[in-house]
Amino acid sequence: MKKIGILGSTGSIGTQTLEIVRNNRELQVIALAAGNSVLKMEEQIREFSPEIAVLWSEEAASELKGRVSDTQTRILSGMEGLLELAVWPEMDVLVTAIVGMIGIKPTIAAIQAGKDIALANKETLVTAGHLIMPLAKEKKVSILPVDSEHSAIFQSMHGENRERVRKILLTASGGPFRGRGRKELENITVEDALKHPNWSMGKKITVDSSTLVNKGLEVIEAKWLFGVEPEAIQVIVHPQSIIHSMVEYADGGIMAQLGVPDMKLPIQYALFYPDRKPMEGKRVDFFELGSLTFEKPDVETFRGLSMAYQAIAEGGSMPTVFNAANEKAVALFLEKKIRFLEIYDLIQGAMESHKTIIDPSVEQILDAEAEAYDYILHDSRRR
Repeated sequence: MKKIGILGSTGSIGTQTLEIVRNNRELQVIALAAGNSVLKMEEQIREFSPEIAVLWSEEAASELKGRVSDTQTRILSGMEGLLELAVWPEMDVLVTAIVGMIGIKPTIAAIQAGKDIALANKETLVTAGHLIMPLAKEKKVSILPVDSEHSAIFQSMHGENRERVRKILLTASGGPFRGRGRKELENITVEDALKHPNWSMGKKITVDSSTLVNKGLEVIEAKWLFGVEPEAIQVIVHPQSIIHSMVEYADGGIMAQLGVPDMKLPIQYALFYPDRKPMEGKRVDFFELGSLTFEKPDVETFRGLSMAYQAIAEGGSMPTVFNAANEKAVALFLEKKIRFLEIYDLIQGAMESHKTIIDPSVEQILDAEAEAYDYILHDSRRR
């Protein structure tokens, strides 16, 4: 029996992880954490009977505590609660599906406690990869990627000599606005941006996909996960989203992982690695597909990708500013306070105003995040 904890249990990845648990008796959920979704968390507690559950605010946790007082689940709140959950004694694997840099400290705590990490929180490696990966190596902890692209790369490297990797080919769907020019994006609405052609995801990551910021974050994440330089990571637009990513080796051979666009596949692979368990669902039908196509990304129109390469080239605290500025800009866009293309302008401005810290500590990373937030809020008010 593998005992798991989930940070972000009420979100897209979290709920799909619980769906996998329902279908696999070898998995047991013993710890859950979410934002402030009291009713959803109550449902999850009653179904899965975790030993501990955490909500972010004290008010939400207090309400939840009253609603589940007839259960044995211990209810906690805030960062203190997340840190206690991260080191929960009986837990084997922590699924980090929480959105944002709030996931950094719990992830570090879990690694220090020897817990394996099923990583779905991009921000952890984007901002603190220089701290996370050496710590995981020191503690002999597995970092198992849950992102479909990084899982595909991980699977394509399985059993191979990583020193023979020549290039990572990171695929992208192109998002809902693929093929459009800058002029056509001037009046894009929130509703337009949330219509992803292939994947069902949370609102923020769906917008990030439409700007190619998400693919930029994945480039940075891949650098840390697989120990390659950014120039060895090539983004390829693949509209069908059947090839989830590829790895080219020194002899010219290319290994790829294919499958239908379904996040449950990489989640389940991470939870049972190195085994593969049966899973119900649609399979790839190549006769139905007919063809797979590939394009170069338009980095001039969709500037998120080029800015990500700029951030990782600068290194240090700059990827934190790139990530945090995007996080706040996307929030403003979803609130309909800025236009779609202003997301890029705000990120660029925050990066230009930042003085890079070469080897930032966790506290300096969080300070850089706060600085980027302040810049975005002040700049957006001037618009």
